[in-house]
Amino acid sequence: MTLSVNDISQLFNRAGGELYGGEAITQREHALQAGWLAEQSGADEQLIIACLLHDLGHMLFGQGDDDLAQGRDDLHQVKIIPFLRGLLPPEIIEPIALHVDAKRYLCHVEPAYFAALSDASRTSLALQGGAMDAAAAQQFAARPHAACAIALRRCDDAAKVVGMTVPPYEYFLPRLLAIAETAGAQ
Repeated sequence: MTLSVNDISQLFNRAGGELYGGEAITQREHALQAGWLAEQSGADEQLIIACLLHDLGHMLFGQGDDDLAQGRDDLHQVKIIPFLRGLLPPEIIEPIALHVDAKRYLCHVEPAYFAALSDASRTSLALQGGAMDAAAAQQFAARPHAACAIALRRCDDAAKVVGMTVPPYEYFLPRLLAIAETAGAQ
């Protein structure tokens, strides 16, 4: 089943208030910060929306704030993809699917990257397979949407600020609607 823009809006309203996996902000705050940071960096519309929706799988599948502490990886980046196909183009879907691998890649290629991760992100990294080895990193870097996934990841990592002032979900909604319309679905 493909989600509609209305379904996504309902998820932001209903599940967005849940805490974001071991961080001191909510799912909604994290998503809005990621989208806003992408916009502020000069990202294109597709990357802004990918940043906004990158953790939608957590909302859809009900990741609890204690899942990480209990050693559960919800595979949100993989499970959400079938729900977005038909609504959004690959330029949004693929970076979402790859954003966890982007973290694993960055841990391999940038020695200081791991040290800058939040405690919760380090915990999830271990559950997600840890840093890539050289062969996996080379394969990841060759993927068509790897650069966008890395840009999304950097926004994701920075979007954990308690009290950051960002626009509400409705600010991003016209973009999401326009992209969905262009992709041929709403």
